[in-house]
Amino acid sequence: MTAKIIDGKKVSASILEKLTQQTKDLKKQFGRAPGLATVLVGEDPASQVYVRNKNKRCKEIGFQSFEQILPADIPETELLQLVENLNKNPDVDGILVQLPLPNHIRSELILEAILPEKDVDGFHPVNVGGLASGKNVLCPCTPSGVIQMLDYYEISIEGKNAVILGRSNIVGKPQAFLLLHRNATITICHSRTKNLEEVTSSADLLIAAIGKPNYVTANMVKEGAVVIDVGINRVDGKLTGDVDFGPVAEKASYITPVPGGVGPMTIAMLMSNTLKAFKARVNAE
Repeated sequence: MTAKIIDGKKVSASILEKLTQQTKDLKKQFGRAPGLATVLVGEDPASQVYVRNKNKRCKEIGFQSFEQILPADIPETELLQLVENLNKNPDVDGILVQLPLPNHIRSELILEAILPEKDVDGFHPVNVGGLASGKNVLCPCTPSGVIQMLDYYEISIEGKNAVILGRSNIVGKPQAFLLLHRNATITICHSRTKNLEEVTSSADLLIAAIGKPNYVTANMVKEGAVVIDVGINRVDGKLTGDVDFGPVAEKASYITPVPGGVGPMTIAMLMSNTLKAFKARVNAE
């Protein structure tokens, strides 16, 4: 068996095309386009690339883009004040503070300062709790993107045994809730999991999100499994995922590549969340 490729670029392009049309319609109806504020602190190269790509997508689909580029030594109090100003700005529907932040700034404090209804990353405790209880809240972008990819390729989730490698607040935990809401049976694996190969090889759907290059090998994968690789690692100057792609692709039924798999979906879902936040705000008003 050779796996079919789940093309994140194709799926994200489809989503962005629909968002572009919706944005045109909403601008006519409400007199303004959705607004996304991105906050970048410092000069981390990877963060600079991510934020630049997010702002580029904003402009392509017709959103207002509010870029905030700040020095690495900005005091925590000043960053909090900036977030407060963005909270009050009626043209800003979504706020994204790019992580990681410098060591002297408490990320948790900053993320909790963002209004839940503008938290397009889905990291605020109010949105985390809403996701856990099945409410229609702003959800973390990467796990949401995974669900969209599975739906696009008509890969059934209900009743499937889903194994997630990684328990982060950004991917692993929210991914578990989203799959659970779609009636999958969930196992989350982590650094203390025993008999890992036995657990992963039972998965109909295997999601790798641990940040270890080529960690998932073919012997860890069930024949015919769907394998989603969330990992982005740089090895010898090249991007690679958490999955040993070649050998695993020989066993899986579907697999995501790195790059070109989950990555493009994260930005697409950020745009989708911003539009969702905009619609919620204008309808409330």
